[in-house]
Amino acid sequence: MGIIKATKLIFEYVRRDEQDHIEEVKRAIDDVDVDIKKGDFVAILGHNGSGKSTFAKQINGILMPTGGTVLVSGMDTRDEDHIWDVRKTAGMVFQNPDNQIIGNVVEEDVGFGPENLGVPTDEIWRRVDESLEAVGMTAFRLQSPNKLSGGQKQRVAIAGVMAMKPQCIILDEPTAMLDPNGRKEVIRTVRELNKSQGVTVLLITHYMEEATWADRIIVMDDGKIVMDGKPREIFSKVRQLKECGLDVPQATELAYELKEAGMPLPEGILSREELVLELGKIFGCQKKKGENHVD
Repeated sequence: MGIIKATKLIFEYVRRDEQDHIEEVKRAIDDVDVDIKKGDFVAILGHNGSGKSTFAKQINGILMPTGGTVLVSGMDTRDEDHIWDVRKTAGMVFQNPDNQIIGNVVEEDVGFGPENLGVPTDEIWRRVDESLEAVGMTAFRLQSPNKLSGGQKQRVAIAGVMAMKPQCIILDEPTAMLDPNGRKEVIRTVRELNKSQGVTVLLITHYMEEATWADRIIVMDDGKIVMDGKPREIFSKVRQLKECGLDVPQATELAYELKEAGMPLPEGILSREELVLELGKIFGCQKKKGENHVD
């Protein structure tokens, strides 16, 4: 069993009227089974309303299952005796860093989480030093978060979660409010934490280019998992992704259109560099054939 395991997971949003009568029941997660291994980098994709953010909140115990179970390191998220252990194991980074940063100084904010966990003072500062270094924000430790860019604030938010020593970080659309440079900063930071420290990463995103860096992609639609595989495998299914209301990386889209037009390109091209390389092979081969014919 992996670090996160959902079995026949169901979650329903219930809307009630003023007399507390049920007006509407919407099933946001519908009989989901998923097993995520420790140390994996998993991207979860889906259009708005697909259930991906609701699933993320199940893992951290923010929302509780209507049916089925979610286990985090073997702990049932519905077990109130273990809910804080669950949240220490699976830290959460939200879309807007301003909603997560509460300190007046960067280093104080990063130390807030472990302080609430009762970590001794010397250990808190050691964790603050390590976490700021891990996200590349040591030089900003004495600054006010208000003076930071969006990408820098999000890196501070990640450092704050890292200081609590989680085994897993769940990022719920962490780059949605950032400019392209800020998005690159955050994704670079997350990848480094995953590779160098073995932190399990669950990235909820609607930016397809971000998902190409993952080890595994899960696609959700209408509360169900409709695709699950490696990035190259998932992004080779361009038509199915579009039917789910999703785009694909620009290079993947162009390669798909060229392939449909008859160009012998491989499936699942993920980057511009890959596309240029494959086109170079095709046109280089054609040039050589032409030169041989002239001879």
